[in-house]
This record gives sequence, structure tokens and C-alpha cells, in this order.
Amino acid sequence: MEKFEVILQNPVVWLSKATGISVGLYSLLLAYVTGITFIWSLRWLILKLVWRQTENLQVRYKWQKISGYAAFVLTVLLVGRVWFEGFHSAATYLGLLSAGLAIALKDPLVNLVGWMFIIWRRPFAVGDRIQIGIHAGDVMDLTVFRFTLAEIGNWVHADQITGRIVHIPNGKVFVEPVAIYSRGLHDFIWNEVAVLVTFESNWKRAKDILDEIAVTHAGHLAEPAESKLKEYARDFLIVPVDLAPRVFTTVEASGILLTVRHVCQSRHRRESTQEIWEDVLDRFAECDDIDFAYPTSRSYNNVTEGKRGIGAIRPTCAHDPNTERTNV
Repeated sequence: MEKFEVILQNPVVWLSKATGISVGLYSLLLAYVTGITFIWSLRWLILKLVWRQTENLQVRYKWQKISGYAAFVLTVLLVGRVWFEGFHSAATYLGLLSAGLAIALKDPLVNLVGWMFIIWRRPFAVGDRIQIGIHAGDVMDLTVFRFTLAEIGNWVHADQITGRIVHIPNGKVFVEPVAIYSRGLHDFIWNEVAVLVTFESNWKRAKDILDEIAVTHAGHLAEPAESKLKEYARDFLIVPVDLAPRVFTTVEASGILLTVRHVCQSRHRRESTQEIWEDVLDRFAECDDIDFAYPTSRSYNNVTEGKRGIGAIRPTCAHDPNTERTNV
């Protein structure tokens, strides 16, 4: 009973006597544990408050990342302060050791510098849709050594998500080209829908129909897209461009190509293309003078068709003396 009273009164002294380790070291460890617990508990409370105040996923993500980095740095400073007190006389040794580590850990250090570059220069941010090298997707996460994409494209058409997650080292931003599809969730890109009609079709009427369809589906996006373009002009040299939907005419080998060029939201390109095509199919079905062109083969026989002026042999009848025979 007396032993338990001693433990309850001063557990640090009891541990020191039981293990032979000084009371000062136990007091220091207890202070560190208390400090670390306080730091991460404070982070947890902050996140709870943020989760209650907003349902915006981007705001929650930023608070989670910022609080995590801050808690980690404070923990390192708290623990490392004592660890490095005894190393002042070993500066030369540490210099040589750090040089060796820099060579051995080249890739992690490059990734660390890449992370600092992404945070500072912001070539992209979490939530953007990007392509880096052969990989494209939505940026889901950014850590000290890598960022994570929700992959799009690949075997799935029209930039839709495949379901795979791709982890890319941060150092790739220095050696691979980075293409930005969008900033955030409401940016715009150009999209084209190519419609091929036969040479015999009334292509002017078809072009008028496509103009109407393009304005219906994409005309309202020109104004917000222009506003976003002006925002980009603050940081980049942007050449003014007409954002209204247009239809361009081209002659191809098998027909007349009418291309609908329009602005659409970067994450809804497939839906936009589908809506336009469905209207095109419905409207063209009502027109007897418009037909889609597609690869076909045609046989042509000069003899049976009897074309004039091409040296064909016309069909002759053995009982008709008036028939003539031309040389081939």
C-alpha cells in the first residue's frame, strides 16, 4: 500500500529509482510528451471547428494541410532543440555527413525543392486538372515528396476519370512540361465537334443548323469564359480571341467537313459533345437534302452505264443493223 502511495505522489521519482535513469531526463521526456500532445490536440480542435464552419472541400483540405505542416514543424523544433545542443563541436563532421547525404538522397531532395517550387510559384494547385508528361488528371493531394492525380483519359475517352490514382514525384515539374486544363472547378477549354456530310448534301443548310445548335449549347458560356480570360491576362500575355461558337467549313476526300468550335467547361467536355451530337442527329433526320458522309466503295462500269465521250463500248444487238460499235 505504501508503495502505491509513493507512485501516486511522485511517479517520476519512482521511475528514476526503478530504472536507474535520472529524474531530469524523465522530467524532460514528460515535458516533450506533454508539448507534442498539446500541439496535435490543438490541430485536431482547429480541424473540428473548420469542419463545422464550412463544407467546402478545398477549404477543408487547405486547413488540414496547413495545420499538419505547422504541427510537424513545431514538433521538430521542440524535440530538435535539445538534440542539437551537443553538436556544436561537431560542425565539420556534420558538414561532411550532410554532403554525403545530399549525394545519396538526391531524388528526395529534388522532390523537396519541387514541393517548395509548387507552393511558391503555384504552377498548379490541388483541384486543378493538369497533364504532366504522359499523365493527366485532377490534382487530389500535394505532399512534400509527391503529388497525386485522379487519372483521366488513357483508355477512357473524352477526359473522363479512369478510377486509377497516379503518384508523381514533385521533381517532375523541373523536367516535364505541365499543361493546365483548368484552375479550380469552373474553367473553360475549347472543344470541337466535326460533322462530315456528303458532297451532294445542302451543306449551307447543314452549316446554318450547326450554327443554331452551337449557339444554343455554348453561346451562354462566352461571357464567363471571357471574364476568366481577363483574369489570366494579369499574369500572362493573352492574345484577344472571339469566344463565340463558330462553324468552319473544310473539303475532305469523302465529303464536306463542318467543324463546330465552341467553349465548354473543362470537366464537361464529353457531356457537351453528346448534347450537340444528339441535336445534330435529330435536326438532320428532318432534312431530306442532308446526308452524313462515311467511307464507301463504288463500282463503275463504262460499258453498262454507257457514258458518252469516254471511249466506252456501248451494248450492241445482233439483230439490230443500226447499232454502232466504238473502239475502246
